Formats: sequence, C-alpha cells, structure tokens
Amino acid sequence: MFVITMLVDPARGGLDAALVGNLRNAWGGGDVVWLAVDEAAEFVVTTAPENLWDVWADCQAMGVDLILQPHAGRRKKMLLADMDSTLIQQECIDELAVEAGVGDHVAGITARAMNGELEFEAALRERVGLLKGLNANVITKVLEERITYMPGGAALVATMKSSGAYCALVSGGFTDFTARVAQVLGFDEHRANTLKQENGILTGEVRDPILGRDAKVAALAEISGRLGLSEHDVIAVGDGANDLGMLGRAGTGVALHAKPSVAAQCDVRINHGDLTALLYLQGYSRDEFA
Repeated sequence: MFVITMLVDPARGGLDAALVGNLRNAWGGGDVVWLAVDEAAEFVVTTAPENLWDVWADCQAMGVDLILQPHAGRRKKMLLADMDSTLIQQECIDELAVEAGVGDHVAGITARAMNGELEFEAALRERVGLLKGLNANVITKVLEERITYMPGGAALVATMKSSGAYCALVSGGFTDFTARVAQVLGFDEHRANTLKQENGILTGEVRDPILGRDAKVAALAEISGRLGLSEHDVIAVGDGANDLGMLGRAGTGVALHAKPSVAAQCDVRINHGDLTALLYLQGYSRDEFA
C-alpha cells in the first residue's frame, strides 16, 4: 500500500482539486484527504503507478510536488536536518566570505561542492582558508543581519516534538551558526564544524575531524541507536551532495530544493513546498501543526 501526496508552496496555494481528483481516478486511488485546503492532499493506491515520473514532471511544470511513499510507518520518531539552504535560506560560509571580501569566489566553490563536483572536506578547507584574518565578531553580525529562516521550519520541529519525536541538526557548516539555529527552532541537539580562532580572529582553519557526508551518516546511526530507534524511524532532509548518505539511509530522505544532481538520486523531492511538506508527507494535517 502506498500513499500519494500532492502539495504546493503554501505562500502561493492553489492546489487544483480537479487535478488531484483526476489523478486519483486515473490511478484507482482511495478517497482524497485534504491535509490543508488549497495546499496539500493525499490518497492511497495499492500499487506504484508505472507512469509516476512522467506525471511527476507534468506536475512540476504546474508548481505541484508529487510524492509516492509506502503508507505504513511514514510518521517518524526522529528528524535529522541539514542547516544551510535547508533550515536557513543561506550558506553561512558564503555570507562570511562576503564580509571577508571574497564572496563570489567562495560562493562558486560552495555551489560546486554542494552539487557533488568537488570533494567536500577539501572544498571546506579551501573556503575556510579564505576567511583567515576575519574578526570573529562578524559571525554575530551575519547571524543578526544576513541569516533568514526557511518557511515552515519552526512548525516542523514544534509539531514533531509535540508528537514525541527527537530533532537533531547536523550540518557541514559551523557550530557558531547551528547553536543559534537549534536554539531558535527548538532542536534537541546540533552538530557541525568548529572554526578555529585566536584572540577573536579566525585562523583560516577548521577543527578536525570535519563533519561531512560520512559524519552525517554516522550521526544518523549513532543518534537513532542511542534513542532505541531504527533508521526507518527517521526522516532526514537536506539539499547538497554531502546529504546524500543520510538521505539514502533514513526511512524517508527528503531532497528539499536540492541541487539537480542531488535531487536526481532521491525519490522524495520537494521543489515547490516549504519545510511543512515534511509534515504533510507524514500525514499531519494543517490543524495538527503545533
């Protein structure tokens, strides 16, 4: 048994009831359940449609995300989330680089690393090296003036926690940022890399070991094991190549507004919805949001 979820950007709305109904009829689905009026709906099918990805492409052109997943066990007990371009709308290292006067150069390296064109650890060391000499006070300035949160993040964390789930933030970014983001959004714990500094000045180095793709997978295994959960009990979300390991291992791995090469390797892709899409995927209705 599978469930089909259809959703749009909540800020735009306009999920067409006729589109949902026609697709349900074509695939022999069960009754349509509206999780949020004009925003998200679902129905159950007994088999995975053969033309799923063709229909998915058509829906994408209409601004609609279409997801198929097993119906059983989809409400998860743990959230494992990336931070940069996932919970926040920026890449923190790119914002620091702007302050250091090397913004365009660093942003180019970041884009290639997140698309899987560069090895993550080497790319991180190169970018951090370009921050050498930057006053650490700039971190606070960036947090206060340049960082904005992805819509739906607060509702996602609060709703899952109200249902007893554990929420962990695991980032290839920096602890100076994850500490603030975790506190604001209510995460139970956070892990990231640590920028070295001396006398309030960034040294251009990052403390070993670097938290990259393998470390995110290890965090998934370690935290779920510590909580007595299976990896199937986890919903993970990210956008970059360094997230692919945890997205592949989690019970539900969500590529959120992901880089093309990343999305291509994931079955659950959210390109139009915001972070509340992760709640709809689990069958939460809008009136259940915390």
